Amino acid sequence: MANKKSSKKDIRRTETRTKTNRDAKSRLKTLAKAVAGAKDKESAVKLSRDLVSATDKAVKTNKVHKNRASKLKSKLAKAANKA
Repeated sequence: MANKKSSKKDIRRTETRTKTNRDAKSRLKTLAKAVAGAKDKESAVKLSRDLVSATDKAVKTNKVHKNRASKLKSKLAKAANKA
């Protein structure tokens, strides 16, 4: 257990950051599953727009690496063109 005040604060900060990172990544996974399971093209397009937006926000706040986001968006575009 931490003894110093600053160490205790670091622990609190880490817990908060871990929670926000986990929430952001979980949201991306949820949206990706929703896009994959979309029934019609119209809903898939709307969901993919939401996924791209959420991905860009995650990159902006350093929750996800920009190359991973780029890969995800490329995959979405490929799937959209194929369908």
